[in-house]
Amino acid sequence: MNEQQNQDRRGFLGTAALALAALRAGDIPSTNSRTTTADALRANRATTSPPLGPVKQINAGLLNVGYVDVGPVNGRAVLLLHGWPYDIQSYAEVAPLLAAKGYRAIVPYIRGYGSTRFLSSETVRNGQPAVVAVDALALMDALKIEKAIVAGFDWGARTADIMAVLWPQRCPALVSVSGYLIGNQASGKEPLPPKAELEWWYQYYFATERGRAGYDKYRHDFAKLIWQTASPKWRFDDATFNRSAASFVNPDHVAVVVHNYRWRLGLVEGEAKYNELEKQLAPGPVVTVPTITLEGDANGAPHPEPSAYAKKFSGKYEHRNIGGGVGHNLPQEAPEAFAKAVIDVAQF
Repeated sequence: MNEQQNQDRRGFLGTAALALAALRAGDIPSTNSRTTTADALRANRATTSPPLGPVKQINAGLLNVGYVDVGPVNGRAVLLLHGWPYDIQSYAEVAPLLAAKGYRAIVPYIRGYGSTRFLSSETVRNGQPAVVAVDALALMDALKIEKAIVAGFDWGARTADIMAVLWPQRCPALVSVSGYLIGNQASGKEPLPPKAELEWWYQYYFATERGRAGYDKYRHDFAKLIWQTASPKWRFDDATFNRSAASFVNPDHVAVVVHNYRWRLGLVEGEAKYNELEKQLAPGPVVTVPTITLEGDANGAPHPEPSAYAKKFSGKYEHRNIGGGVGHNLPQEAPEAFAKAVIDVAQF
């Protein structure tokens, strides 16, 4: 092992010790509504993230869901939701941080990822956002969790936003990276300026049969490219990426992902049984539950400006900018800031 590796390891162990000490002292590094700097805790973090596990299985709604359950069973429940192309490993450090503070962190593989499977071969491999939210609610029911704080990024933030709007009685608080992400097919058909359209290149790629076949064939390389462009300053290593990439081997992964993006463009229909939910979401209803939104200072993925969605939250609300080169996969890149947001919003 060379000297740089030794320094990295010492730095990681020191950072981990500081984080644990802070937890035991009842503190997670402070944040504010303007800018939170993650430099101190990120500078020496090892590039290899620890694994999150073990994975349990439970039948919930249309799925047999793979999930990780961390923390006391009677602790306040938090549902941590991942996006594409990521998986439950995005919360490998967040979940233990929350568990150490007495929370019960539930981290499921969404449909099409990891060990989650459809119970019937006849079920439509539907990726429309409202359906992913229905899945999450079914998981809460299966686990007999009446209420849970919902938190997520990317698809997970969209799912959490939808849950908070449709079932606020079940979701008493929300943490959402990149803010308000509820959309509809009508808005998805509206053209954007060329530069903005360029950022969504993969959405148009998936609209073609070549794109579907290409993602199926090269899903590992495709996902790695997205990680690199969405988080240009995140120095993840192959072990960290490969641990998550294993989740994309799921037999329904490509179908769910492609359907999601085609649905957003209005190129495919959803299922009629979810039409009422879509009608409720179409006007872009406000979120009434207490909310903290987060944004990394180096998010390379398409995302709205915080000022564009601030009025979408009518309850107690706070926005936090996370500094230090934090990209799109915020919970994995800045776990302390994400965990603190969950803990803080629970006190709103």
